[in-house]
Amino acid sequence: MTPSSPPPLSSAVFICISFLALMISPSAALTCSSQKFTENQVYSNCLDLPYLSSYLHFSYNSSNTTLSIAFIATPSKSGGWIAWAINPKATGMAGSQSLVGYKNSTTGSAQVHTFDVSSYSSIVAKDLSFEVWDKTAESRSDGSLAIFAKIKVPADLAASGKINQVWQLGPSVGTDGRLGAHAFVGNNLQSKGTLDLKSGQSSTSSGGDDRLKKKN
Repeated sequence: MTPSSPPPLSSAVFICISFLALMISPSAALTCSSQKFTENQVYSNCLDLPYLSSYLHFSYNSSNTTLSIAFIATPSKSGGWIAWAINPKATGMAGSQSLVGYKNSTTGSAQVHTFDVSSYSSIVAKDLSFEVWDKTAESRSDGSLAIFAKIKVPADLAASGKINQVWQLGPSVGTDGRLGAHAFVGNNLQSKGTLDLKSGQSSTSSGGDDRLKKKN
């Protein structure tokens, strides 16, 4: 019996490329390094956060302890909210000082507000315990929202060079500005970690992989 001939080289290459294309999902191809902003803001670092398909862009000026951030995520439902927070004393959302973005139900424009999350039963819209300015938000073409802000890092956190960050997604915002509760399962409970302001690295206690992208 005559052995069959190997497929032409071009066919083998095509099969290999097709296999690789199937292995790479669209979500894996989308990283923070590909994201742009309408105002062309530029940050020194960005992170593909390991939970809730969220992204953090940031720069830290150690000379004046100012942290500039852009947080991108998609609300869990249309009309919902996104949040990024610093917890000065603990690692979870309870006790955090939070920036929350959502679309105004009347105008449809994106906006950002500050919330003191003293506990899960007490989420109050109020000024944070540290100075925050240049707070803005934008809607993005893929349905996500972006929150922008500059933060005066508290002296004790600036001295340690690390902050506890928390991020979250929610389903709804009431006409009175009350935030609909987020899910308390899986990724929603793991979306927290430590951000090293000096190295730009981030880690999570649950072992999630925060992929760091250094930018020029």
